[in-house]
Amino acid sequence: MTSNHPSSPATASAAATDAPRPAEGYAGDVSPQLAWQWVQSGQAVLIDVRTDAERDWVGYVPGAVAIPWKHWPGMVANPSFDATLQAAVPAGGRAVLLCRSGVRSVAAARRAAELGVEAYNILEGFEGDADENGHRNRRGGWRFRGLPWRQG
Repeated sequence: MTSNHPSSPATASAAATDAPRPAEGYAGDVSPQLAWQWVQSGQAVLIDVRTDAERDWVGYVPGAVAIPWKHWPGMVANPSFDATLQAAVPAGGRAVLLCRSGVRSVAAARRAAELGVEAYNILEGFEGDADENGHRNRRGGWRFRGLPWRQG
C-alpha cells in the first residue's frame, strides 16, 4: 500500500498550528505533520533512523536520508552514525529524526545534539503506538497521518 498525497487539508492545517515541544537533551519533539512541513520547505533534513530491514519490510519516506541508529539483526549500534549524520545535515542545519514509534529517534536526536545538530524527534514515529491488539498504524504515526511513504 502506498500513499503519494503530499498532505490533506486537515494535515496542512494541523501543521500550521503545531509547534515543537521542549525536550531534554535535544531541540524538541515535533508532530509528523510539522516535520513534513519543515522538510517540504527546506527547513529540515528528514533522517530515518530505522533499520534497513524495517524500511524494506514496512515502508519508507521518499527522499529521507537512511541512517540506521542500530543494525539488524542484533540491534547493534551503527558505528558510522555520527559521520553519516554530519555529512547529511549541513552545518547549522536542522534534522528531524524518524523511527518506528518515536523512541529510538529520541536517542538519535540526543546524539545528534551532542554533535552540534539542531535535532528534533518526530513524535509517533513511522508506525505509531501499538493498539490493544498489538497492531500499529492505527494510533498515530507518519503513515496514519497520511504523509508520503512507499513500500517495496
